[in-house]
Amino acid sequence: MAKGYIESLLAQHEKIIMVSRQHWFILFSSIAFEIFLIIAITIIAAVTGVFLSPILGISSGVITIIGAVIAFVPLVSMLFDIFKWRNHQYIITNRRVIQIAGTFNKNVTDSSLDKVNDVHMVQSFLGRLFDYGDIEILTASELGVNMFKRIAKPIPFKAAMLNAKEGLEHGDVDMHTENIPDMITRLDQLRQKGVLNEEEFQKKKSELLSKL
Repeated sequence: MAKGYIESLLAQHEKIIMVSRQHWFILFSSIAFEIFLIIAITIIAAVTGVFLSPILGISSGVITIIGAVIAFVPLVSMLFDIFKWRNHQYIITNRRVIQIAGTFNKNVTDSSLDKVNDVHMVQSFLGRLFDYGDIEILTASELGVNMFKRIAKPIPFKAAMLNAKEGLEHGDVDMHTENIPDMITRLDQLRQKGVLNEEEFQKKKSELLSKL
């Protein structure tokens, strides 16, 4: 999936913290049979072309072409499975967790970090050995539960999500430097209205200028 599509989903000042996919085991389990078919068809076509073409009265070149046409079907299916795996992504931003699926038609599900109540992770023995697992996100939204099955590197993913949630709760929002002059202007207006005194204004101004 093109990176531009992910960025088009982001709100202003929202930034990507981590991107993950399902473990490569999922991909391999999807394409293993297709790889077997491609290899089997190639071997059968080669053996037939060498040993049986005189008996069948067909040239080895024709047999090779027939084998290639037949092998093209599982090859296309395998490529589709690869694209499907690559386009199924789990994204953590500084505001939410996003799940994107679909190669052509996109299915986007997100959970706001401030609505995440609990995160439950399950790793089997093989999951700990090969670094994959299931992450269940319990939220206060109507959807209730968001399940990420066999995600790669589940422990860093969970840690990044909890850190992002904590940062959101403590107001650690990314601030673009181009907005700082506008914020200083608004603070000055508050000072002129008497909402802020001179000392408070200078303190806030210094904090903002230090971010430039």
